[in-house]
Amino acid sequence: MSPLISAPQVLLDAPAAWLSNLGAAQAQAKATNRPVLVVFSGSDWCKPCIMYEREVFSQPAFTAYAKDRLVLAHFDFPRQKRNQPTAAQLKLNEAAAAQLNRSGDFPLAVLLSPDGKVLAKTGYVAGGPAAFEAYLNKVLLAR
Repeated sequence: MSPLISAPQVLLDAPAAWLSNLGAAQAQAKATNRPVLVVFSGSDWCKPCIMYEREVFSQPAFTAYAKDRLVLAHFDFPRQKRNQPTAAQLKLNEAAAAQLNRSGDFPLAVLLSPDGKVLAKTGYVAGGPAAFEAYLNKVLLAR
C-alpha cells in the first residue's frame, strides 16, 4: 500500500490539535459551528493542571470525543524559565487571560459557544475523560 494512501489514517489518530490563539479558535468555532474549550494551565507548577493534562486532555478517549465536537485552545503560564513561551505566544496567552480568566484561576476550563458566549467555567474535574465529557455534555445540552 502506498504511504500516501495510509497517511490520512495516521492523521485521524493524531492527538487533538490545540490552538494557541483565541481569535483563531473563535473563528474556527464560528466556521464549524462548534463550541470552544479554552484551557488555562500552569504546566510546571500547578498540580491540578498537570493532573488535568495527564488524566483528561492527553487521553485518546478525550481526543476522540473532542475531534468532531470541539475547537480546542490552550494557554499555558509556566513559571520555570526553560518552559517560557515565546514573547509572541506570551502576548496571546495574556490577551486570552484578560478576556476569559481575569481572576487568574488555574486550572481553568472555559466553554464558549460558537459565537463566543461563555457557557461555563470549571476547575479540575476528577474522574478522567468520561467525567469531563459528562460535564461538557451536561453544559452543552443546557444551552
